[in-house]
Amino acid sequence: MTPIDKFRALLDGSRRAVVFSGAGISTESGIPDFRSPGGVWSKLQPIYFQDFVASEEVRKEAWRRRFANTDGWNNAQPNRGHVAVAQLVERGKVASVITQNVDNLHQISGVPDEQTIELHGNATYAKCLQCGVRIELSVIEVEFRRTGTVGPCSCGGIIKSATISFGQSMPEAAMRRASVETELCDLFIVLGSSLVVFPAADFPVAAKHHGAQLAIVNREPTPLDELADVVIHAGIGDTLTAALASS
Repeated sequence: MTPIDKFRALLDGSRRAVVFSGAGISTESGIPDFRSPGGVWSKLQPIYFQDFVASEEVRKEAWRRRFANTDGWNNAQPNRGHVAVAQLVERGKVASVITQNVDNLHQISGVPDEQTIELHGNATYAKCLQCGVRIELSVIEVEFRRTGTVGPCSCGGIIKSATISFGQSMPEAAMRRASVETELCDLFIVLGSSLVVFPAADFPVAAKHHGAQLAIVNREPTPLDELADVVIHAGIGDTLTAALASS
C-alpha cells in the first residue's frame, strides 16, 4: 500500500477529522514561508508586539510593510490544497480547520468561519487592541497613504492588524476551540506545517494521546514524523487531489 493509498484509507475510515494547516499549504498560492531561507524574516526583522505598542515609529514601519505587500498576501488566491480541504469540510469529513496561517485563504476557498480556527489571527483586517472593534484595511490604508500614520481608535486604543505578533499572547478562545476539536477527532491531518512552533505543534501529539490517527503531509521532514501513521513528503495540492480522487 502506497502512502497515498494509506492516507486515502485513513480518510475513508474517519468519522470526524481535523485539518491542521501551516505555511506550506499557502506557499502553493505564492505566499512566501517567512521562516525559510530567503523568506521575509531573512530580509526583515519581525516586529515584536511590545515594540509595536510602545513606539509610533515602529507602528508606522509595520503599516508601511503591510501596505507595501512585503508579506505577499495581497491578491493571493486559494490553490488546489485549499479547495480540497474545503471539499472535505463540505462533505462532513472534516469537522474543523485549525490554521497557523493568517491569509484568510481557507475561508475564501469555502470553509465557513465557524469551522476555521485561526491560531495566529487574520491579516486581512485590523482590530483595536483596547475595545476590539474590527476595522477594514481599506479604510486604514486611505488614512496611512494620506498622513503616513494610523491614528488611534475612537476609544483611544491602538489599532493593529488582527494577527498575533511575536511577544503577543495567543488567542485564548481559539486555543480552547482547537484543544476541544483535537480531543474529539479520530484523524488529525497536518498540512504544510514544520511542527516546530509551539504551543501550536502540541496539537498533533494531543490528538494521538486521545486515540486519533495522525497523517502528516509536508515537503520536509518534521519532528513528529515518527509518531505519524502516514507521512507524505510531497506537495499538498498533488497529495490531496490524489487522495480525494477515489475517496
